[in-house]
Amino acid sequence: MLNLLKSLMGRSAGTVISPTQYKTEFADARKPHVLIDVRTPEEFKSGHIPGAINIDVQVLAQRLQDIPRDKAVVLYCRSGNRSGYAAHILQRAGYAEVYDLGGIGDWRAAGYPIR
Repeated sequence: MLNLLKSLMGRSAGTVISPTQYKTEFADARKPHVLIDVRTPEEFKSGHIPGAINIDVQVLAQRLQDIPRDKAVVLYCRSGNRSGYAAHILQRAGYAEVYDLGGIGDWRAAGYPIR
């Protein structure tokens, strides 16, 4: 099991998108979606992308009922590892439209706001 997790970390099962792609294609209700920060609640409280909800990757599989299946799902974390793993979980659960925004550092580096 540990080897499986290690092999999955760092590789996204979802479509990888950049902060600019997110702003162009999803932001401001351009495309219905849910933005999920898969970091810990403490990390989320220290700053997150406006409009994001927090579901820690450690409990994601138990919280699938909180994630709509009729919208695109966009995931991010600190560096992109946990969001890649979260994308894998969602796709295995049958979510069809999953996007990996990567790490919040890339968002910040692009000059986009953090709340």
